[in-house]
Amino acid sequence: MKVNEYTQYDGLGLAELIAKKEVTPQDVAKAALGAIAAVNPQVGAVIDTYDERADISLEKFPAGPFRGVPFLVKDLVLHEAGKKVESGSRLCKDMVSEHDTDLMVRFREAGFNNLGRTKSPEMGYNMSTENVLHGPVRNPWNIERSAGGSSGGAGAAVASGMLPVAHASDGGGSIRIPATVNGLFGLKPTRGRTPLGPDTGDALNGFGIEHVVSRTVRDSAAVLDAIEGHGIGDPYIIPRPQKSYLSQVSVAPRPLRIAITTQGWGGMRALADTVAAVEATGRLLTDLGHNVEETKPELGVSWEAFVNANATVWCGNTAAWIDALAGYLNRPISLETLEAATLGCYEYGSKLSAKDYLAAQAVCNMVSRSFGKFFVDYDILVLPMLPQPPQALGYHNANAEGMDGLTWTQRTFTCTPFTPVFNMTGQPSMSVPLHQGSDGLPIGIQFAGRWGDEATLYQLAGQLEAASPWIGRRAPVFAGH
Repeated sequence: MKVNEYTQYDGLGLAELIAKKEVTPQDVAKAALGAIAAVNPQVGAVIDTYDERADISLEKFPAGPFRGVPFLVKDLVLHEAGKKVESGSRLCKDMVSEHDTDLMVRFREAGFNNLGRTKSPEMGYNMSTENVLHGPVRNPWNIERSAGGSSGGAGAAVASGMLPVAHASDGGGSIRIPATVNGLFGLKPTRGRTPLGPDTGDALNGFGIEHVVSRTVRDSAAVLDAIEGHGIGDPYIIPRPQKSYLSQVSVAPRPLRIAITTQGWGGMRALADTVAAVEATGRLLTDLGHNVEETKPELGVSWEAFVNANATVWCGNTAAWIDALAGYLNRPISLETLEAATLGCYEYGSKLSAKDYLAAQAVCNMVSRSFGKFFVDYDILVLPMLPQPPQALGYHNANAEGMDGLTWTQRTFTCTPFTPVFNMTGQPSMSVPLHQGSDGLPIGIQFAGRWGDEATLYQLAGQLEAASPWIGRRAPVFAGH
């Protein structure tokens, strides 16, 4: 299989070729490694590859929906026994996992052939994937721009044709931001939809969730079908889907009541190209028979209180995480092992009290109640993913001097005011690559749904993919070229 043939298929398409024995898993894996070799020097998305896995034969893979399909995992949280997991940090350099996470097991059972790791920013706390340990990830649409974070390595890998689908995680927009700036589809599932064990119950106190980025809606849906459901010992169980998500992609949704806004909370406004893209999406939804109304939910608290609560959750978790890693690895906590912003977050988080944490939880409760009330009346909220195109590399420099935890959080949330609220509420939210800006860069539109209702989002995404297809768009840096 040639690289330019390989890049024409999504994950399910490759799985079908393998199932029909038109190609072998070895053929596909070698094409994937060839694609990585061709474009990774330009985008820097992949840290290392497991070339020996190009020789695994079909009978060695579980009979899942993605049997023999190449895959890459993000270098953060999820890990595989015997393989490195460094979390983008010198603190964790060369750390090898002793066991699989529950989700890694499910990816394997789905039939994926994990061929390596994609880059993450240090500890995942940056909306651009740049770190001192491994360097930046470049956007394949413009290699001087950011590929987003924290799943920027995954986003750039898929957008540049290295593979059709890759693991990603989202604690404040980290699936959806790389999806929008790389022209991909990315859905953040409902809190509790995918397992986080055995190392954690609620990642980032429930803000974090794992899934994938992909070129097609159906790949995303089929992956979620394969990995959803609670794990042993998880802190709670949410309702399982009544029908497969993949089956919903081809089902036209009923006429939906859709709220739409271009206004962020805290007074943030999107730039002209983004506003135009959201407005065009509203017209398309109306043409498709949906009822569209310009409105948005109240945040329920001040923007300052919202950001401060996020700083408590993010920095508190970061501090606890770093303490555990430093103790396990017997390494110092300093600028020799951490970037300046990460150290600032560690110091800020280390000073927080139980009262600070409970105050943050109270904010989470108020925001969730306010949004829950809004979604009694509306099925979907449409809004920007980002207020602006991806910034130049270096703009989100986590190693700049003078970055304490609160300042870093405030700076980050000013640049991404539309995504983190759905991590706080736990609702599902997706980025759909419907538009391009005047600069040619992708513009993803965000759609948020009711808690637990990924099915309606997949129905709507499938309808939009058919009405305004994006699959033929290719980044300038693309292995299929």
